[in-house]
Amino acid sequence: MRISDVIADFINELLEDDDYAVIQRNDLAEHFNCVPSQINYVISTRFTPTQGYYVESSRGGGGCIKIRKVNITHSDYLMHIINSIGNSITAKELEIFVNNFLDYNIINEKEAKLIKSATSDKALTLPKETKDEIRAKIFKNMLINLV
Repeated sequence: MRISDVIADFINELLEDDDYAVIQRNDLAEHFNCVPSQINYVISTRFTPTQGYYVESSRGGGGCIKIRKVNITHSDYLMHIINSIGNSITAKELEIFVNNFLDYNIINEKEAKLIKSATSDKALTLPKETKDEIRAKIFKNMLINLV
């Protein structure tokens, strides 16, 4: 496992025990024998609002970070994602969303495969700027149908 995965798993375990986790950036970095910026990286990529987390950070004293899992319904979560996508989305960005949906049991494996195949570069043989716009429209429409 990569160190980022180990740190993310550790934070997720803390969140299983409580509605929120308070961590000291430097203490956590010392615990995992890494630099504090690695902790920042994990939090900024794995614990985002679009993934259902609210993060408060305070500077000084080792950097206290409070991570709260937002309890929302699947429909609320999907509508939030639909509204946050914008007018275009790349294949990589879409893949991240779909993988997060799988992690949070919002969709199943079959639905994930259908979404990925319908929005893949192989299915959308268009110029890149048009492809990303069409991909966003297809993805949003599929998500609306899952709500």
